[in-house]
Amino acid sequence: MSDSPSDNTKKVGRSLLSIAGIVAVATLLSKVFGLLRQMAIAAAFGAGPAYDAYNYAYVVPGFLLILLGGINGPFHSAIVSVLSKRKSEEAAPLLETVNTLVGILLLGVSVLLFVFAEPLINLYAPGLGNTAQGIATRNIAIEQFRIMAPMALLSGLIGIGFGALNASDQFWLPSISPLLSSLTVLIGIGGMAVVLRDRIFEPQNLLLGGQVLAYSTLAGALLQWLVQVPAQLRSGLGGLRLRFDFRQPGVKEIVQIMVPATFSSGMMQINVYTDLFFASGIPQAASALGYATLLVQTPLGIFSNVILVPLLPMFSRLADPHDWPELKLRIRQGMMLTAITMLPLSALMMALAFPLVRIVYERYAFTSDTSQLVASVLVAYGLGMFVYLGRDVLVRVFYALGDGDTPFRISVVNIGINAGLDYLLVKPFGAPGLVLATVLVNLISMVVLLWYLNRKLYGFPWREWGIPLLQLVVISAIAGLSSWGILNGSQYILGDRGLWVLLLQVCLAGAAGLVVFAILVMRLDLPEVKTLVERLKQRFFKSKS
Repeated sequence: MSDSPSDNTKKVGRSLLSIAGIVAVATLLSKVFGLLRQMAIAAAFGAGPAYDAYNYAYVVPGFLLILLGGINGPFHSAIVSVLSKRKSEEAAPLLETVNTLVGILLLGVSVLLFVFAEPLINLYAPGLGNTAQGIATRNIAIEQFRIMAPMALLSGLIGIGFGALNASDQFWLPSISPLLSSLTVLIGIGGMAVVLRDRIFEPQNLLLGGQVLAYSTLAGALLQWLVQVPAQLRSGLGGLRLRFDFRQPGVKEIVQIMVPATFSSGMMQINVYTDLFFASGIPQAASALGYATLLVQTPLGIFSNVILVPLLPMFSRLADPHDWPELKLRIRQGMMLTAITMLPLSALMMALAFPLVRIVYERYAFTSDTSQLVASVLVAYGLGMFVYLGRDVLVRVFYALGDGDTPFRISVVNIGINAGLDYLLVKPFGAPGLVLATVLVNLISMVVLLWYLNRKLYGFPWREWGIPLLQLVVISAIAGLSSWGILNGSQYILGDRGLWVLLLQVCLAGAAGLVVFAILVMRLDLPEVKTLVERLKQRFFKSKS
């Protein structure tokens, strides 16, 4: 939002690194609690029916909470894109109107989800009805789905509110908010462990465990919404008032971005349904996908927020054709920062997958065999970290340009591609094949989005972009091989048993890989690396005045 040209200038001048630092710290705290939550779930439920069921039941509510209600989701992106260009006095009536409209629609969705929980679970997990354990898993999933149905309504309110806070230069609360969801799950599992003690692992308590997971997840979503209401009121962003002025200026503009962006995200979720359709015939596959996803999303979520949150308002302010040269520089900046962060992390994730899984999860109900399965899925996820975030950067450029249709059309085509790749890859590779299919779909999306943007913005300097990206790929591969070599050498000397031994080996191997990457990448003389290093020096080593 802006009050005046000087206010706009102040916002544009705000340091990208400063915003990124706020987002990074808040997101890191949220991800740490998310990791603790997943460790607690692994210890209590392993890859058993309660958590396997939760992965199926959480698909729709989780999609709504993470994508619609999350930072960089379609609701958040639409609100930021529109409010960043409008005066501050327009914000409250506009947001109250959008909240009313979205609230009515999503309340209806919540009711439908509750009523049709059973057929929806049967639709995308038909393989659960083939065995006695599968039937038990399905029944738990249906119960969990009904409990979490109100998250449809909460997700829309959360996404709109966080978009409004970001548009008014408030980044801490939206980034720290997911910590609350993790906290409620930790409290729920902790309370169950105190009450049941050793009986927590008994088969008759599976349904209770599933209910605790579902209710604590719902409580976390409710808490995320409640904490943002006072912040919005203090900032003049509107409150809980119902407003039905759907024709006021700005509503149409938000809807024009929000609707295709939501459908585009929905198309992506159909890909998740497709994966689970094939996974339902593989024992423990859904659990393995869930555990591996968390390990990937921890660093990916941090860097995603650090890169996307500051860039989206900048993209929006550079949407005028006169500003497109600067917009191209910002796009390059986003893609290069994505490569510099994601490519080495991908290489290290793949090299250290098995010991990482053992350190984080392997205790109590989580066995060594489960670690092997989750590690294989994690390796496949590691391949796609760059293309996942790179695609998101490009999608935000389209949103900033007011074009939500192009990403939507690409997502529709990708549904068929993903289903075909799932069918081809699940037989030879099992659960990792489902992830490989997703990686290939994201790669295709990123290439097509670049092609469309190249036409829309009258050409990119492909050589200037392509050569550094290829160099970063090669350097990251060398760093990953270095890390893998150090890991195997330390295992030969120290063995591979004991938490502290594994932790020491992963730290040594990871540090070696990062040092190799840093030494080699500094030789590329990339402007993005230079700028980042200079700003870090200014921030942390500036002289005292």
